Amino acid sequence: MSRQSNRTTDSKKMNAELFTLTYGALVTQLCKDYENDEEVNKQLDKILSFTLQMDKVVLALSASDVSHQPTPHGGYNIGVRLIEDFLARSSVGRCQDFRETADVIAKVAFKMYLGITPSVTNWSPAGDEFSLILESNPLVDFVELPDNHSSLVYSNLLCGVLRGALEMVQMAVEVKFSQDTLRGDNVTEIRMKFIKRMEENLPAGDE
Repeated sequence: MSRQSNRTTDSKKMNAELFTLTYGALVTQLCKDYENDEEVNKQLDKILSFTLQMDKVVLALSASDVSHQPTPHGGYNIGVRLIEDFLARSSVGRCQDFRETADVIAKVAFKMYLGITPSVTNWSPAGDEFSLILESNPLVDFVELPDNHSSLVYSNLLCGVLRGALEMVQMAVEVKFSQDTLRGDNVTEIRMKFIKRMEENLPAGDE
């Protein structure tokens, strides 16, 4: 029993490391393909296909995923794919408000796909904006930003995933990194702001 448990733990650790190194290779290639960090940040937000799950085989990348040709709503594809998997595996129902959405993102989604549980904090007085504080970020293990990429938002993929997934449940949000330990900040903070409900985009009969 103990040996089986150790093998499972070792396998998950190896997959986590493969995940981190593979993502690093993707960012490195984008830095070679584009002239400035701002464009790389946009491309990370738009990645069409990257399996964001550390406990399974990690790769779904091809040259078309980082194509220089923009694809309509392509930035949301990973979120679109993940939301279907998430709803099936978690059995989470429809959230009643933005606070409940925040708790599900932090306590269920991040835990399921990245093995971490961010803190939900810094709510705005209107209750339409909050922060996710990441005590650890698996994407940045083994990573140091070179001086010539000080504006790179290395983990910007996560912003695209969150926006894409929430759009599929008719919630438009703004997501951005406001702090990042990789860039010298004390904490890693993802800021999320509710924009609007998108019921008008539902098919007829689904309201």
